[in-house]
Amino acid sequence: MNVPDGSLYGCRFHLNDMKIIPHPAVQILVWALLALLAQRLQPLPLLSLCAVLFGLALVLSSRQLLALLRRTRWILFSLLLIYAYTTPGAALWTRLGVLSPTHEGLLDGLLQLGRLLSVLSGLAILLELLPLERLISGLYTLAYPLRWFGLSRERIAVRLALTLEYAESAMGDTAKDWRTTIASALQPATTGGAHIELRLQAFGLVDALLLLASVAVLAGVWR
Repeated sequence: MNVPDGSLYGCRFHLNDMKIIPHPAVQILVWALLALLAQRLQPLPLLSLCAVLFGLALVLSSRQLLALLRRTRWILFSLLLIYAYTTPGAALWTRLGVLSPTHEGLLDGLLQLGRLLSVLSGLAILLELLPLERLISGLYTLAYPLRWFGLSRERIAVRLALTLEYAESAMGDTAKDWRTTIASALQPATTGGAHIELRLQAFGLVDALLLLASVAVLAGVWR
């Protein structure tokens, strides 16, 4: 179903009726609920969840997953070290004394790594399923409550789209020539107003069922 286009703050909207594909906002919410679920799972269920999501991410969005892991590799490594050396417990290698990581700390660190890997794997799948236009459309829909505080979703959508587009190109260019990238970023803008187009999807039965199932699973685990 198409409606006449409207343009607000350089943002042009189209309304599409897509019955099968979940709404972008629902996909983002499911990922957020999944991130909360990972924080509550114990080691064995978390290992299963992490394995499933990591495997799906490798199949569906290996490029996105590898990029996320490459950008967060030092965070993952630091997280493991912090837990391994700051959590009280029995020394893993008694000969090292105080220089040895603890057994409990290493287990806690691996548990946190599993949670973070689950979130990153889900995020890689989400970014693969949602191109920039649909991602912004979903965030625009989720930002509806901001209207109650007098904030403009249209302005936020435009700025977020331009920021994400610039960040994506900048991260690719920085690896090749970081000096030129920084210099160009410091130059004043030479273009006028920017326009983006968003295709707003109507909510359907699939979206309601998906959200209900996600909330039910999260509520069952949270008890």
